[in-house]
Amino acid sequence: MVLGSIEAGGTKIVCAVGNEQGEIYDSINIPTETPEITIPKIIDFFQQHDIQAVGIGSFGPIDIKKNSKTFGYILQTPKLAWRNYPFLDAIRDALNVPCAFTTDVNIAAIGEYTHGAAKDVNSCLYITVGTGVGAGAIIHGKLLEGISHPEMGHITVKRHPKDSFEGSCPIHQDCLEGLAAGPAIETRWGKKGIELSDREEVWELEAYYLAQAIAQYIMILVPEKVILGGGVANQASLIGKVREKVHDHLKDYFVTPEINEYIVTPELKNNAGIVGGLVFADRMVRK
Repeated sequence: MVLGSIEAGGTKIVCAVGNEQGEIYDSINIPTETPEITIPKIIDFFQQHDIQAVGIGSFGPIDIKKNSKTFGYILQTPKLAWRNYPFLDAIRDALNVPCAFTTDVNIAAIGEYTHGAAKDVNSCLYITVGTGVGAGAIIHGKLLEGISHPEMGHITVKRHPKDSFEGSCPIHQDCLEGLAAGPAIETRWGKKGIELSDREEVWELEAYYLAQAIAQYIMILVPEKVILGGGVANQASLIGKVREKVHDHLKDYFVTPEINEYIVTPELKNNAGIVGGLVFADRMVRK
């Protein structure tokens, strides 16, 4: 079966063609400019392949309610050109194939659950820390969704006593994303995270915020595996600091599996979302 996958991020959109086993045949990176510029490039790529369905994971917030008039739309995104844009309709109408639609972190969670670090468990939480902070959860094999998709990057965390940075979230200012996403790191420290690898204090503070959030997610969702991904999370020393601080937060009150095997990095690395999109497309065909 030949399937399409779209992982739409705020900076770039990755499109790929592959199969239900997660094998990728062809892919392309397209800058996330305006819909008028970007969408035709996406359509052109897929029209070169005989695909049977497309799985779409988009930056958000998005409308995932199938009975809604704006189902498949990107909603009040900070990327103004994409605000209230009918993303799903634009792809489905042009390609005339079944399309599945969810968030970019949800398809990454699907990828890791099906073919990656969580393939041997029944539930997992995938967290991405990059330009923003987001998370997708799979519980008993199903995506966690309700009146909308989770927005776990916008929860409130306790501020570090020595951190005077006001936060960079345009909506909440000092939520988790406002204190721990890539733009927050750059604004607080004056350099991008990749340029701060040797600054121990940067990653201690980053782990302080992420560990608080992850400990809360664990106690509420009780996932069998926690996967920490995204560009910021690629910092080599971060995962160890997060594990240590999560363990300290949970203490002996809430017992998890061995922490080094419980909180892990993506097995599929940068392909988690694309592989998840292929799986999501396959599910649409089987329905």
